[in-house]
Amino acid sequence: MPVFAQNAVAAQFGAAPPAPKNPMSRDPIIEPDALPSLGAFRLLDVREPAAFEAHHPAAAIRVPIETWEAAAKSGETSFENIPYWERAIACLGLGGPVRAVVYDDGRMTEAARVWFILQYFGAEALIVNGGWPAIRERTELLAKAPEALEVAAFQARPGAGPVRLVDRSTLKADLDGVQLLDARTADEFAGTDLRRNARGGHLPGARLLPHASLLDDGRLKAPSALRDLLSKAGLRAGGHVITHCDGGGRAALAAAAAVRAGYDDVRAYYLSFADWATDESCPVIVDPQTR
Repeated sequence: MPVFAQNAVAAQFGAAPPAPKNPMSRDPIIEPDALPSLGAFRLLDVREPAAFEAHHPAAAIRVPIETWEAAAKSGETSFENIPYWERAIACLGLGGPVRAVVYDDGRMTEAARVWFILQYFGAEALIVNGGWPAIRERTELLAKAPEALEVAAFQARPGAGPVRLVDRSTLKADLDGVQLLDARTADEFAGTDLRRNARGGHLPGARLLPHASLLDDGRLKAPSALRDLLSKAGLRAGGHVITHCDGGGRAALAAAAAVRAGYDDVRAYYLSFADWATDESCPVIVDPQTR
């Protein structure tokens, strides 16, 4: 295992950091009306190229999400390749105190994917609640997003954000000691929807909390509502929570939701069930009865 991976594993399952005095201060979600209070920020658009070209704010920079998504799952450009991600993030003009404000087409999952990657490498980032539909006609909210793009000297700090990363081997070794939040659909959880996987079902001990249940009319629910949802799903505050889905986006949104709810030890199995299912030694439960 590479040195970076060993260090990351040690950090992932070590002692949990102390709870912040104000858990809500780490909220990764920003409401559109709060944007003017941020000061200068870098505005990142995570929509499809055609949608971006058709209409986008002058200050917006498109994140090449299709490239980022593929890179995260490739051995050569995975999250262990720190120089690759330093360059990719620097190209967005992020570095120093400038924070990123990320939005997508309103699904929230792709913005969450980019937010997860940015925060994992130590870039300060926020997700616009409601995405593009929430800010499309409100250009006055974006006045503090600079239009000039300057490539910054970004220095990655893996694991510096509020949500850390878990890989398959680490999770497999500690299945009994974690709380698993499965953000997929009920059919995926039950094993009746395989998507593109050779096997279906869910990880032992996983709790089902579909990502759609975290949203209300295209917006991530309020912290109190999210705390109630996570608690009812059997996820206790104080213990570390690992989120996963099938390919990363919904896992990232669920991780953001857990942080917003005040959980202070959250990790994401970013490669998720699609990665787990490829390893026949990794157990799966096929059960049509959801929890």
